Amino acid sequence: MNEDIEQKVSLVDEIISQMRACTQDITNEEVGIVLDSGDGIARIGGLPGALVGEMLDFGDGVFGVVFNLEMEEIVAIIFQRHVMVKEGQSVRRTSRIIEVPVGEALLGRVVDAMGTPIDGLGPINTNVYRSIETSPPGVIERKPVDTPMQTGYMVIDATVPIGHGQRELIIGDRQTGKTTLAIDAVLNQKNNDVICIYVAIGQKNTTVAKVRDTLAEYGAMSYTIIVNAPASSPSSMQYYAPYAGCAMAEHFMHQGRRTLVIYDDLTKHAHAYRNISLLLKRPPGREAYPGDIFYVHSRLLERASQMNDQLGGGSMTALPIVETQGGDVSAYIPTNVISITDGQIFLSGELFNANVRPAINPGISVSRVGGAAQIKGMKKVAGLLRLTLAQFREKEKFSLFAADLDEKTVEQLKRGKVLIETLKQKPHQPVDVIHQVFILFAAVNGYMDEVPIENVGRAREELISKIKARAGHLYDQVEREKTIDDTIMPELILTIQDILKDYK
Repeated sequence: MNEDIEQKVSLVDEIISQMRACTQDITNEEVGIVLDSGDGIARIGGLPGALVGEMLDFGDGVFGVVFNLEMEEIVAIIFQRHVMVKEGQSVRRTSRIIEVPVGEALLGRVVDAMGTPIDGLGPINTNVYRSIETSPPGVIERKPVDTPMQTGYMVIDATVPIGHGQRELIIGDRQTGKTTLAIDAVLNQKNNDVICIYVAIGQKNTTVAKVRDTLAEYGAMSYTIIVNAPASSPSSMQYYAPYAGCAMAEHFMHQGRRTLVIYDDLTKHAHAYRNISLLLKRPPGREAYPGDIFYVHSRLLERASQMNDQLGGGSMTALPIVETQGGDVSAYIPTNVISITDGQIFLSGELFNANVRPAINPGISVSRVGGAAQIKGMKKVAGLLRLTLAQFREKEKFSLFAADLDEKTVEQLKRGKVLIETLKQKPHQPVDVIHQVFILFAAVNGYMDEVPIENVGRAREELISKIKARAGHLYDQVEREKTIDDTIMPELILTIQDILKDYK
């Protein structure tokens, strides 16, 4: 009898000890149900705690993001393979606002809008992530734009200078050299410790492959990240791509680094947002764009800034690209982006077809930063360049109908033609800013006026090497002081005149 009691007591003790040792993690998980799915949009019942911008897991590696919060349901846009999302399927919250990987590991890589590598070079080893939507720096956190960001194009660096932290719009018709100009700006950052991010929105994959090959050929991929959301990708990927590129640049900016972001192009980005909005049944407005299209671009571009020295002095420079139709800069999207940015570089189809490359129209191109983003030497030689070019364009049209021109007009027309020829540049051949100072000094002051037009290009290309050979001390002083001092000007003028005699 006692033995039975003892066995029962020991059994109870063992059960109690096992119960005490047993632990079970209880997880609280919100699960919703897909009510309707189509065209990359999913309407979901449940998930009362979901946040706007939160990632959702549809299973099988398919993710979406919450875009609308409605009374009885939420609406999400799906990133890829949206045909796999079916009615009745379960959806889980991730409790993560949409974010992308950032850091040094992305340099030299091609990724999609979610930071997933698509270049076949293996995974990206980084544990650092950043939300793609953040508030732009406040006024107190910024400082004025005062550091030049050279593009290597004389006509830009002289007439519409760009500074680190600026937003300069590149605008023009299709096939006028907008992407080439932006890519050459990237090439010119070599050895300048500038991280570049090229965001391709709605482009063909073959076009992006050519851009990558060009950057690799000139050794620029080592400091460049390419974010590609091709035309074949869902509108959701095209919509989020520029925000992802901006987040990648912000990571470096807050580390005190200088960055350059190119959005190619925001016209297609606006199209993608319009597609999403119409599918979500948001009210269409002008040209069927929703009313918040201005806000969509402003909250992207306002994040470009020059941080103050207390916050590391990093910067993000934005070069958004917008495509026009028939040179119409007064259309909805162009006027929106013009009003957000700090100036625009207008590429003219007429000039492009006249073999003026880059086809920049200096009459309506402007930089609101101006001389604050130029070295002293460039300010000195480029002062009259913009005015001379604008006067030349007007008098060139007038001269077509005038039989007899006065001597001053003939001289201005001749000077203008020489300047146009001097400013022509071939793609992927940026010019060092000190070389630009010498070349523009010779052209603007009329020392090239006697050189035949057909020889101007050759004279410009050979001028620097001959100055170095004949008066190397002058070149060294200008390179050191970043300006042409009055003490060396007489000797420099004689040297340039002597060199240019060979081309007459």
